[in-house]
Amino acid sequence: MTICRRKACPVASRFRSPLPREGGIQHSDILVYTVFDVSMDGPTPLSQAEEISPFRLLAPERPFSPVVFTSAHSGRAYSADLMAGVRLCALSLRRSEDCFVDELFSAAPAHGASLLAANFPRAFCDANREAWELDQTMFADPLPDWVNTTSSRVSAGLGTIAKVVASGEAIYSAKLRFVEAERRINTYWRPFHDTLARLIRDIRSRFGYCLVIDCHSMPSNGQGKRTARPVDFVLGDLHGSACASCITRAAETLLTSKGYLVRRNEPYAGGFITKHYGRPDNDVHVLQIEIARTLYMDEARIERLPEFSIVQRQITDLIAALTVEVHDLIG
Repeated sequence: MTICRRKACPVASRFRSPLPREGGIQHSDILVYTVFDVSMDGPTPLSQAEEISPFRLLAPERPFSPVVFTSAHSGRAYSADLMAGVRLCALSLRRSEDCFVDELFSAAPAHGASLLAANFPRAFCDANREAWELDQTMFADPLPDWVNTTSSRVSAGLGTIAKVVASGEAIYSAKLRFVEAERRINTYWRPFHDTLARLIRDIRSRFGYCLVIDCHSMPSNGQGKRTARPVDFVLGDLHGSACASCITRAAETLLTSKGYLVRRNEPYAGGFITKHYGRPDNDVHVLQIEIARTLYMDEARIERLPEFSIVQRQITDLIAALTVEVHDLIG
C-alpha cells in the first residue's frame, strides 16, 4: 500500500513514494493500471506477474482536517486472475463501477483530508459489503456455516463477490471455489478496511473525532421513486444514526445552493461502510454521498462529459466547506 501525493495518471503508471512512515501507514510502491480508460474494445488484463496494490491512499502534506473520503467502488484494475472465467465484455463490467468518483473527490488532500480509493473492481470484490456476504449458488463447494448467505445484497446477486453486474447479467461462466473468495477478501477487502480503520483511529486520536465521507455514484435507473426532476445527490446517514444531522444538513445546504436537487436516505441510506464505522456516540461520523452519473458521465460509453470539470469544481467546494466546518459541527 502507499500514500500518493499526486493524482494517478489515467493510463498504466507506476510511481514510488519516498515518504517515511507516518501515522501508522506504510509507504511503498503502487501500480495503478486503468486500461479501460484507454480502450473499451475489450478486457486487456494485467499479466499474472504484475501485482496490483488493493488501494491508493492520497494524503495531504499536513493532515489538518479530521476528514477521510472513501471511494470503494471506483476501482478499475482488472488483473488476469480476476478476469479468469468471466463471460462478459469490459463495457458490461465497468457499468458496475462508480466510474470516476475518485477523480471527482481528488482535491481532498489539498484541503487537509485523505482520500482512500479501491483499485480493485467492485464486480470482483465489494468493499462496501460485509467481508463474507456470499451466494452459495455461485460456488462449487459448500460454504462454511459462518458465511452470511441470506442478506438482501446476496439475494440480489450483489454480495461481497457479486454474481451479476448492474444490468443483471451473470458475471461467470462456471462456479467458483470458496478458496477464491477467501483469496479476494484477504487480498483486497481486508487491506482496504484495515487501512480505513487505522485512518479513523489515528484521526480520532489526533483530533478527538473523525468524519468519513463515503463517495458513490448512482445510475439513472437507480434513483428510487420518480420525481418531476431527477435527483442529483442522495445523502445517506442511516436516518440520522450514522452521522450528526448538522453534517448532513451542511452538505445538503451547500449542494442545494448550487442548484442541485438533494434527497436524504432514499433510496440509499448507507451501506456497510456507513453502518459499520458510523458511531456518533463514539465521535466517528459517516455520511454517504451518491452522485447522479448523468451529471458528469455518459453511462452508455463510460466516458466523462464536458460537464465533468464543472461538477468536479463544485465537489471541491463541498470538500473545502466540510473540511473547514467540521470543527464547529462536531468538534
